[in-house]
Amino acid sequence: MGTLQQIHNWSLVHHPRWLVVFRVALGLCLFIKGISFMANSLSAQQLLYNTAFSSSADAIIIGITWAHLLGGFLIIIGLLTRWAVMLQMPILLAAIIILANQYGIFASGTALPFTVIIFFMLVFFLVEGGGPLSLDNYFRLHPK
Repeated sequence: MGTLQQIHNWSLVHHPRWLVVFRVALGLCLFIKGISFMANSLSAQQLLYNTAFSSSADAIIIGITWAHLLGGFLIIIGLLTRWAVMLQMPILLAAIIILANQYGIFASGTALPFTVIIFFMLVFFLVEGGGPLSLDNYFRLHPK
C-alpha cells in the first residue's frame, strides 16, 4: 500500500465529524477572499506592483481570484479537497512572503496572522482530506 493510501486510510479512521465545520469555514474564507479580490482588485494590484510580479499583476489577480473562488467552493463541498488545497497553498505562501516583506512580521493591522492561520489549515486538510462528510468520501464509497 502506498504512502498516500495509508495517509488517506488513517485520516478516514481518525477524522472527527466536527472537523467538517473547520473545512467549510476554510472554504468560505477562501471563497469570500475571492469575492473580495473581485470587488477590490485595485488594492490587491497595489500590493503586487511593489514586487517582482508588477509586470503581470493584472493577470495574477484574475488567476488568484478564480483560484480562490473555485478552490473555496470545492473545499466547502469536499470535492477534490486535496487538489483544491494544493491549488491554494502556493498562493497563500506567496501572500505570506509578500506581506512579511512589505509590512514586517510584527506589523499591526495587516492580514499576515490570518493568512498564516489559513495556510496552516490548508496544510492540515492536505493531510486529512475531506473527511467522512464530503463528496470525496461519497464517491469513494459509491463508485459507478
